[in-house]
Amino acid sequence: MQVSKAKKVATLALCVALAFTLSFLESLLPLNIGVPGIKLGLANSVVVVVMYLVGKKEAFFVSMVRILLAGLLFSGAFSLLYSFAGGLLSFAVMLIAIKSEKLSPLGVSILGATVHNAGQIIVAMVVMETYRIVYYLPVLMISGLVTGALVGLLSGIIVTRLKGMQK
Repeated sequence: MQVSKAKKVATLALCVALAFTLSFLESLLPLNIGVPGIKLGLANSVVVVVMYLVGKKEAFFVSMVRILLAGLLFSGAFSLLYSFAGGLLSFAVMLIAIKSEKLSPLGVSILGATVHNAGQIIVAMVVMETYRIVYYLPVLMISGLVTGALVGLLSGIIVTRLKGMQK
């Protein structure tokens, strides 16, 4: 079935709005577990769902627009740089993982979350001109595993239910 261009644009706009809203909510309710910089990443559930149900290019668009909007409105230039680096690396790895067809949304999300953190550490090492920040990576990888699993579970449930509605 061919989807009209207007319907596709409207769907993507709603997905960007949802991802942006989830980013905004996270900025209001940060995780305070004693480790700075950790977020649940609920907006990434929208990206994962779009990757599975709409398309890879569309998911990339949703991800990048959401990062740009959230960065411009809720943080600053450096935060935007970190978010884009993490988002680009994360998206590339999730794309490879989905194309392999060996991982569920849970696995794809976990990979995306952990690689996102690695991308941010790489940018931090360049910006701060020190490799020592890499010692923070294990903490971020563990948090990426946990938050990626939570987001992946949510994404998997949504993908399954929406696929069931399409039949």
